[in-house]
Amino acid sequence: MPKLPKSKAIEHLQRSLDEIPALIGKGFNSQEFQKWERDAKVAIEYVFGKDSDEIKEFGRIRYSPGMFSLESNSSEFAYAYQLGLDRATATLKSMIDQINRYWPDEQPASPPAQAETSNQQVDDKKVFLVHGRDDGTLSTVARTLEQLGLAPIVLQEQPNEGRTIIEKFEDYAGVVGFAVVLGTPDDEGRLIGEQELRPRMRQNVILELGYFAGKIGRDRVVALTKGDVEIPSDYAGVLRIPLIPLDGERDWKRDLAKELNAAGFQADANRLL
Repeated sequence: MPKLPKSKAIEHLQRSLDEIPALIGKGFNSQEFQKWERDAKVAIEYVFGKDSDEIKEFGRIRYSPGMFSLESNSSEFAYAYQLGLDRATATLKSMIDQINRYWPDEQPASPPAQAETSNQQVDDKKVFLVHGRDDGTLSTVARTLEQLGLAPIVLQEQPNEGRTIIEKFEDYAGVVGFAVVLGTPDDEGRLIGEQELRPRMRQNVILELGYFAGKIGRDRVVALTKGDVEIPSDYAGVLRIPLIPLDGERDWKRDLAKELNAAGFQADANRLL
């Protein structure tokens, strides 16, 4: 019997998987890679056990040439390192698939509480859709929620009725029990002293992500991320659903439906096109 809930086991492995792109080009002697490899082994041991076949399989992955000498050139090391990362990626994905397929499902959470606002109640059909400037992704996700039988709330589509933007946001945020946050790379930023700019979410998206995580709970907030977008550090360990490509191999629509159903919503995945 697994010692962890299914979602928690996947979360630990997905975190190691998500960190692999940042290791490309670093080399097996780098501190970043050595920390990642150790953390990944700890995660796999925690999920499957220290004597499991999974940790033994991961431990057999090599990131340097099997045999090398003084004549070995840098391209041989670079090739072996990338080959190791590719194998680690495939192995972690296979472990996640194994958990998804064969571990017992968790008991669904209770339906969203009918919490009252000043003049409204939570509607278990309404889902707040937090977004930046990627209108194409916004349209795709909104249409998907409608196909699931839910009513997406997009703030800019709602009437202002003489309110300030924060008043309007609080009013509509108060009638939902679930939020879908679109983490699209609409901004760029860097730490002071760094040279490279990294893609980031819009500031309003980060603010609203934190708002909903605190108001209705992290289990009722799902972040759909597009590309290598930077994640707020306090939210970095939370499992996310990748959106690229929108119609790619990973079935993000059914993953989203699964999260909604786990939170007590009636998301009918059979209605997806």
